[in-house]
Amino acid sequence: MIKDLPPNIVKDIAVAVALEGETAESKTWYVYIINLKNEPIENVLITSKGYGEKNGELVKTSVLRHSIPHIGPNQYKLIEPIDEQTFGLNNEYWISDYIGRDIFDKKFIFLPESIVDNNFIKLPVVNKPGVMIL
Repeated sequence: MIKDLPPNIVKDIAVAVALEGETAESKTWYVYIINLKNEPIENVLITSKGYGEKNGELVKTSVLRHSIPHIGPNQYKLIEPIDEQTFGLNNEYWISDYIGRDIFDKKFIFLPESIVDNNFIKLPVVNKPGVMIL
């Protein structure tokens, strides 16, 4: 029965961590979902969590759940703010969405220390500096 299901491979959906602002004391970061498709995605469900090892101890953050009813073609939506202290952890975003009647899902993971200046690009659609997983 599983072999009869279509593969529904996720394409042209990205998750990005963007630098929103900077002061002498701190930086402000946000996580976005970017729809790079030429069609809308609907009923977007997102779970986010952080996990890994810090100072020799296993660390887990709370699991957060988000719902976005609609993301138009070539648009983006805010998922959540993110604290710089979690950049040393795996930051996982599991996205499920619909295109028409078909459901798609994919896990996006920012690995520890991947959100660094050397990996910055100008994020498409968002037009801010940040790190993106496609």
